[in-house]
Amino acid sequence: MAPDAPLVQVGKADVTAEDVLAVARGNARVEIGPDALAEMAGARARIDALAAEPRPVYGVSTGFGALAVRHISPELRAQLQRSLVRSHAAGMGPVVEREVVRALVFLRMKTLASGRTGVRPLVAETMAALLNAGITPAVREFGSLGCSGDLAPLSHCALALMGEGTSFGPDGVEKDTAELLAAAGIEPIELLEKEGLALINGTDGMLGMLVMAIADLQKLFTTADITAAMSLEALLGTDKVLAPELHAPIRPHPGQALSAANMLAVLRGSGLTGHHQDDAPRVQDAYSIRCAPQVAGAGRDTVAHARTVAERELAASVDNPVVLPDGRVESNGNFHGAPVAYVLDFLAIAAADLGSISERRTDRLLDKARSHGLPAFLADDPGVDSGLMIAQYTQAALVSENKRLAVPASVDSIPSSAMQEDHVSMGWSAARKLRQAVTNLTRVLAVELVASARALEIRAEGGSGPLAPATAAAIAAAREAGVGGPGRDRFLSPDLEAAAALVESGALVAAVERVTGRLA
Repeated sequence: MAPDAPLVQVGKADVTAEDVLAVARGNARVEIGPDALAEMAGARARIDALAAEPRPVYGVSTGFGALAVRHISPELRAQLQRSLVRSHAAGMGPVVEREVVRALVFLRMKTLASGRTGVRPLVAETMAALLNAGITPAVREFGSLGCSGDLAPLSHCALALMGEGTSFGPDGVEKDTAELLAAAGIEPIELLEKEGLALINGTDGMLGMLVMAIADLQKLFTTADITAAMSLEALLGTDKVLAPELHAPIRPHPGQALSAANMLAVLRGSGLTGHHQDDAPRVQDAYSIRCAPQVAGAGRDTVAHARTVAERELAASVDNPVVLPDGRVESNGNFHGAPVAYVLDFLAIAAADLGSISERRTDRLLDKARSHGLPAFLADDPGVDSGLMIAQYTQAALVSENKRLAVPASVDSIPSSAMQEDHVSMGWSAARKLRQAVTNLTRVLAVELVASARALEIRAEGGSGPLAPATAAAIAAAREAGVGGPGRDRFLSPDLEAAAALVESGALVAAVERVTGRLA
């Protein structure tokens, strides 16, 4: 990690979503504060005292899950922790993305730093060293049921702390973890009582993916307001439905008012809006245009609810058992991922619906019977040229997949561990499918951007009236990014990929905001 990289200090107090993003995506360095180290040392003293007692204590001197009935003698406890991590590192499938694993390690370290888990400060400090060295454990796609923690993913990370398994170095090359630790000067740790359990018993994987999804969706909902405004303008619709008095005062959903205000700001100065009573009179625009703020606004409010849940979970110290401030060590069920799983599924529904209404606007732009004077499929010479016909097919395929991904994972509990863990959250699965839904939504909005930009340029070339300065800025950003304008058919895939990159990077929103000012 570069020595001048930003620093995130973790104390025993809460970390923020911004901290998670800085470490996961921004490669920030991590440091554990002295207050957290002192708290951890105090809690560890309590665990050491319990380990010396003859009575069995779950997670300290017993087996785990359905095997918790066995009392483990002191000479076998280090082996118990090693065996727990090795056996639980049973993931399969493709390797999980680097940013997800960095969030996973960071959030687990954050909980250890709270002093509620009873591990030695050395364990958390080794996790910080792993992050700072740019070493990323190889975590596999499948293995978590979202209860008793993200067990398999976290176990692959714990395995790396022991110097076992494989990890990716700063160069992205997968190697034996022992080799990477040695090169970074990191000493593998020998786990003591409870430490293996504390490393794997949390909701950190699903929480990290939730935090990143919220950040991505916030940007995409703003993007959707921009592309919806561009489609409204290209279809010669009316912006009167966006007036502030039609939103918060009479239907006080916060997200709806924000989306309407964004669209109105983007359309300010347009010479194309308000022509719905001209050559092909319309009393009202279609739902996909007129109700854009209502649909996007409902999604915004869903994101706001998800953010509340994420903030609560970021403030949590999830482990079982936990060391309470009064010194008691108590079993609990806080590792159950239901609160996080529910909002992950809810966000997948919002992402699917936002993509669905975007696709309907695109289809309207391409349909000569409903586009109010635009050429069929926005083609240069319809019949000889196909224009954006198949771009809409691609968009429709993505929308269809997002509808399938919107089926909730959290209702699909499946029992495990000899029926000891008989109701699980499936939160990890909910997070994995949400990541795909967010990627798909990015591409869906990119297709609408390509279509609405082309439609607006056709209007401008035909002398229909001046474009809004903000939509003109959006078109200019698209063209600068390599998205071609109207003309004869060409290899279209690169245009769509360039548009998706523009959306994903946030550069489209930034270009528009240089005209409108800050959008919500």
